[in-house]
Amino acid sequence: MVENKSVLVVGPAYLKEKSMNVPEGFKSNNTETVVFVIIDHELAGYIALSDKIRPESVSAIKKLKDNNIKSILLTGDNSKVAESVSKTLGMDSFIASVLPHQKLDKIKELQAAGEFVAMTGDGINDAPALAQADVGIAVGSGSDIAAETAGIILVNSNPNDIANLILFGKAIYRKMIQNLVWATGYNVIALPLAAGVLYNQGGSTEPTHWCHFNDY
Repeated sequence: MVENKSVLVVGPAYLKEKSMNVPEGFKSNNTETVVFVIIDHELAGYIALSDKIRPESVSAIKKLKDNNIKSILLTGDNSKVAESVSKTLGMDSFIASVLPHQKLDKIKELQAAGEFVAMTGDGINDAPALAQADVGIAVGSGSDIAAETAGIILVNSNPNDIANLILFGKAIYRKMIQNLVWATGYNVIALPLAAGVLYNQGGSTEPTHWCHFNDY
């Protein structure tokens, strides 16, 4: 209610349900989400909404693709808008027109297919999906609920930070495996020598202080 008037902001499906015609001169393109304004049960006009793609998003998606990491757009926008954004950014695929609980279901479906999912979101609607994902990443400028649910919070809203974060994690994992291999190899060879395996052959090794180096 606004100044004692009933004001509704609705999508195209609502107009079809109520058998209401669109305003004269109505035009829309594939990059816009259109909502209609109804005042006291009369169609007053429409508002076309569109997201401006951040220039950093293109390079962030390219970084992921160069490292064989899939990127999927999961959005409540209609399929035309989602397809346009997905193609512009060069993403692998998109899932459009999903409600908050459906985002959670889509994450579960990807996980059931054997995918390891990192979910990035900034709104209240993203919170359930962030909690379900293997890694939940919240954008710092988003809602408090999303930040509390996610495991990682980005201070800045730069999409490149998301790609860098994932690649940094992969680099640390590789280094852990390398250290494990070297440590195992050292133990397999050095410990038997220190125990005197070659003593009868005139060779042995004295136990020494061990040093371990990390070069992250």
